[in-house]
Amino acid sequence: MTSQNNLFIPLAIVIAGALIAGAVYLGQRGDASGVTSPTEAWQEEARLAAALENMAPVTAADHIRGSTEAPVKIVEYSDFECPFCKSFHPTMQRVMEEYGDRVAWVYRHFPLDQIHPKADKEAEATECANELGGTDAFWKYTDRLFEVTPSNNNLDPAELPRIAQYIGLATQQFNECLSSGRHAQHVEDDTQNALATGGNGTPWSIIVAADGTKYPLSGAQPYESLKQLIELALKGK
Repeated sequence: MTSQNNLFIPLAIVIAGALIAGAVYLGQRGDASGVTSPTEAWQEEARLAAALENMAPVTAADHIRGSTEAPVKIVEYSDFECPFCKSFHPTMQRVMEEYGDRVAWVYRHFPLDQIHPKADKEAEATECANELGGTDAFWKYTDRLFEVTPSNNNLDPAELPRIAQYIGLATQQFNECLSSGRHAQHVEDDTQNALATGGNGTPWSIIVAADGTKYPLSGAQPYESLKQLIELALKGK
């Protein structure tokens, strides 16, 4: 069970993130930035801790960058049209460069389709890349998509097959996959799990230590804030 002291540290970071790092929120915000008293703070911690336990276990079916045996896993729920997700992506790439096999990056979908209606199909596009080229193609497609998108629902859908071609996939097969909609349920399942864990904006991340302790991270946190949580999780391995 997560101790109150351990959870209080990331909760403080969640609050700071809501104020300074930024995120795109789904409807009314229900994050910890409105906490005004110690009692309310502990109540919010308890609510967050309970919600985090709803996170679907990391399995071989996930999109994992890094070693599956890494003691720390960062599960990121993300939206390809979210400008803060775009800015957070290089931060996560830096994490992987610095921590190597000690950290695994798990990517899950959380398209906020009320404000980014193009994001669902973009998420499906990455799943088509995975279907046609495996994990390596998924990450190449994801990296390129974040690289070229202007965010805020402004990506031209014609870019999706161009990205597939850019990373070496067969365009005709990619287009067939994308038009079929066969990965829409996978995207929806990820989205529902993000909501169940307490996510109400993107990017929404959960850092998981080897002992199962979960630390929430809301918004496009700067690298140093993320590093704090990783170091905390590594100590608990």
